[in-house]
Amino acid sequence: MYPEDLRYTKDHEWVRPAGERGAVGITDYAQKQLGDVVFLELPELGRRLEAGENFGTVESVKAVSELLSPVAGEVTETNAALVKAPEAVNTDPYGAGWMIVVKLADPASLTSLMDATAYQAFVESESK
Repeated sequence: MYPEDLRYTKDHEWVRPAGERGAVGITDYAQKQLGDVVFLELPELGRRLEAGENFGTVESVKAVSELLSPVAGEVTETNAALVKAPEAVNTDPYGAGWMIVVKLADPASLTSLMDATAYQAFVESESK
């Protein structure tokens, strides 16, 4: 149900590591809780983030939510296509719905995040 190549947070963000970089987005569970996404605010390139720091907002028909970085690092890329078509967060949260790419400050920090099995168990425990 959740891609095995990602690491997950309890705030329902994911990171897809690729060497010294990681793409970041929100999980399928998060987008379902939000409903139809209508607007995104993403950070400027070069911004340095700490793990757990707000890097933007996602607005849906139901609510406005903060986006929290799962890792520390520098924003090297933002998904400009997603800003123009934010509904991709709903239709493809693990593909076209990626939000930012971060140059990881410490790739070893990924081990502190949940794998797909642990995240699945976390979501199931929250749904009870």
